[in-house]
This record gives sequence, C-alpha cells and structure tokens, in this order.
Amino acid sequence: MIAPADLAHCREAIREGSYSFHAASRLLPAKVRDPALALYAFCRLADDEVDLNDHKPAAVLRLRDRLDLAYAGTPRNAPADRAFAALIAEFDMPRALPEALLEGLAWDGMERRYATLSDLRGYAARVASAVGAMMCVLMEVRDPHALARACDLGVAMQLTNIARDIGEDAREGRLYLPTDWMDEEGITPESFFADPRPSAPIRRMTRRLLVEAERLYIRSDPGIAALPFATRPGIFAARHCYDAIGRQVARNEYDSITMRATTTGNRKMRLLGLSVIRAGLSAVLPGSAVIYARPLPEVAFLVDAVVRNAPVKKGWGDSLLSVLSQLEARDREEQGMERSA
Repeated sequence: MIAPADLAHCREAIREGSYSFHAASRLLPAKVRDPALALYAFCRLADDEVDLNDHKPAAVLRLRDRLDLAYAGTPRNAPADRAFAALIAEFDMPRALPEALLEGLAWDGMERRYATLSDLRGYAARVASAVGAMMCVLMEVRDPHALARACDLGVAMQLTNIARDIGEDAREGRLYLPTDWMDEEGITPESFFADPRPSAPIRRMTRRLLVEAERLYIRSDPGIAALPFATRPGIFAARHCYDAIGRQVARNEYDSITMRATTTGNRKMRLLGLSVIRAGLSAVLPGSAVIYARPLPEVAFLVDAVVRNAPVKKGWGDSLLSVLSQLEARDREEQGMERSA
C-alpha cells in the first residue's frame, strides 16, 4: 500500500519527532503500525509546518492545498504526502477528520484563545481527537461507542500536552489556559507573558487541566478494550506514556514553567510492560458500562463523520471555509506589509 521508501521516511520522522508514539507503535501489529506511522508523520509535518513557521497563515493555506492534492490522488511529491494519500485510498478515510485537524491548526495560525474549558476541549477535539478517530479507521473500527472513547483519549492527551508546555507556550506568546480561569485567578494574559512564573494560581490551573485529563483517561479505557485485541497493547501504551507525563508534572508540583516533564527510557519500558498486561486482562475481565457514555459534545461531530463517512453537521464546511478565508486575508495583509517594508 505505502511505498517502502516512503514508510521508512515516516518511521524516521516519528522516531525523531514523537518519542511517546514511536515507543507505543512498537506494540501495534504491522498492518496497523505502518499506516499509523504514515498518519502520524503527516500530522507531525502539519503541526510543525504551522508551529515552526513565522508566517502561520501561509503555512496553514499550504497544508490545505496539500490535503486537496492527497484526496485528489495526486499528492505532492514528498514521502509523507504520498504515504498519506495511499492510506486515504486504502482505508476510505473520511475527509472531515483531517479537515478537523486543519481547522485546529488554523486556530493556532490565528493565535486563538479559549474562553472556557469547553472551548479548549473543542480545540483538542480537532488537533488530537481527530487523529484518534483516524487511528480507529486504520484499525477498521467504526463503532460509535469505541470512537467516542478514542476521542476522550485524544482530548486527555492534548490537555496533558498543554499542561506540560505552559511555560514554553508563554515564552512564545501562546496561551491555551481557559481565559475564564485566568479571570478567576486575577491574571491577565499580558501580565503572565511579561513574567511567566510558576505562581500558585498558575499551578492551580495546571492541576485543573490534569484533573480533567485524568477523568478522560479513565473514560477512555473501556474503549481501548473494545478495539481489536492485537491493537490494544499499543493504544494502552500511548495512553500510559502520555498519562505519565501528566503525573510527572504533578510530581514537579505543577510547575511546567521552570521544569519540563519527561519520562525516562526505563520508565517507558515499564509502561509498555504494563500495557501488555492490561491488554491481556481486557480479554478476560467484564466490560465497563462507561463504554456507552455519550461522547463529549465537542467531539460528537468526529464520531458522526466516521459512522456516516460523510460531511457531518450543517455548517461544518462553512465553518472551515470561514476560518481559511480569515487566514487568507491575514496572509495577504502580511505579504503587503513585507512589500512595503
């Protein structure tokens, strides 16, 4: 399906760019691991294209064009693009899923802030749960209950990332903490950017993020148990590797400004072992009724996209087009400023 040389490129990109997923992927069966590496390589490329680019609007618009080419079956002549186009064709990947990711990256390009935890979950749905839903497609899982739990896991992972990166984001002028939490604590974004310190209010907000993440990790577990048995160790491993990052932030007393939470190689190996054990137990223990919990409102459109394999809610395409139109206007403005400088 995917050319060997393109797959080798994707594998190396993930080895360098996503240690946690690379470790977890070793436990996936080859028929899932290979397209998953291609998927994550394209998503990593997309994220880096926006995150590391000084001209973020233009970067997002280039990604839109690359996505158009991949779905047309004429990908850009690059390994990650060719591999992604191959998995689109092989697995009939619903276009609403990578488009959701694109919208989340567009929000980053617009330096959007999030007023409430629900707004932040909406962002996490796009940049993380959309990837979880695409992983389900690669595993040939389209059950709405399993998909809802996969989306829970995506949101939990993204909240963990946000909690870990609060200091790094602040130094780059980025804010993902809900602004209503900031208001409650009497902190303005500008004052925090001017002097990012692990103050008691910031630590409290970091803890709130991780409490929500832990709730969603627990909700996600029955969904992992509903996946094909051979895939469970790898997905449990991803869940535990990310959760371990949040636990390290907690051990650092919720200071992710002067310290950066990481997990050691030995710790990852122990987590991989735990994941194999949990996968085995999932085959013999009774299932949890939590599998039937309603999806988070912020991720329901992703579940619908996979179950129906069609554009999901009225206005979804219009919403994405609106965001991209705003980015195009901003890109033209930036280009005009550069020419006049």
